[in-house]
Amino acid sequence: MLTLVRGRAGCLRNLMRGLARQTVPPRELVIAWMQPEPAPGLPDPGCPVRHLHVPGEPMPLAAARNRAAEAAAGDLLVFLDVDCIPAAGLVGAYAAAASGAEGLFLGEVLYLPPEAGPDLDDAALDRLGRPHPARPPVPETGLRLEPDPGQLWGLAFALSARAWRSVGGMDEDFTGYGGEETDFAARLAATGLPTYWVARARAYHQHHPVHVPPLQHFAPILANAARFRTRHGRWCMTYWLGQFRAAGLIDWDDAAPAIRVIRPPTAPEIAASRRPGALFS
Repeated sequence: MLTLVRGRAGCLRNLMRGLARQTVPPRELVIAWMQPEPAPGLPDPGCPVRHLHVPGEPMPLAAARNRAAEAAAGDLLVFLDVDCIPAAGLVGAYAAAASGAEGLFLGEVLYLPPEAGPDLDDAALDRLGRPHPARPPVPETGLRLEPDPGQLWGLAFALSARAWRSVGGMDEDFTGYGGEETDFAARLAATGLPTYWVARARAYHQHHPVHVPPLQHFAPILANAARFRTRHGRWCMTYWLGQFRAAGLIDWDDAAPAIRVIRPPTAPEIAASRRPGALFS
């Protein structure tokens, strides 16, 4: 199990408590800290814990995932976002999937409302959690082939260490927020690796305020979208680019060869985009 952390110490503690409830315990937990020091007072996740420090600004997401994958001892890499609590069967579901197929494995994420507390069991979290409206449903059993590898989001996924190494991990030229996992999935697909949805590999996304649109990441989203288009001949993060266009910040469409910045967002606009009660970004 691998996770990346900057801040979010409370969320990490809940993730670790979720690992302690796994029906199939992970071999280890690798925490890539994108901050100077680990958080104190972490609970026992029921497995060995390895701590890594990954410096860099803005958030070095691709580099942190690469360092975590390089440090991992197992043959199966299971990535879980620090905001997520794993359901009790998550590790076992990914392990079962990888035992029968080689692929990029995607699990379901349910989004929790603010009132969901840290001590709820899976049944209560299932009642409270809501699926993201932009995500397809997962199969009830086994695997379902997903034709679009772009369905990969960094919240929860797994693949073999061999598959990870086959494309050299994530591209660390994607800096800051956005695009690195979509590029990674596209490069994996180019090797012939299939993408699957996995039944019962469920995680619960802990609530936190979000920005709609994510104006706080305006510059890195534009830079990473342009890098992706240069490599793959198409745009990624089009939903967010469309929101930026609607706000009058950029001139862009799917056929555009480049993004023209009309103006960057102002500090008041960024503050106004923060939605404390929103479940989805």
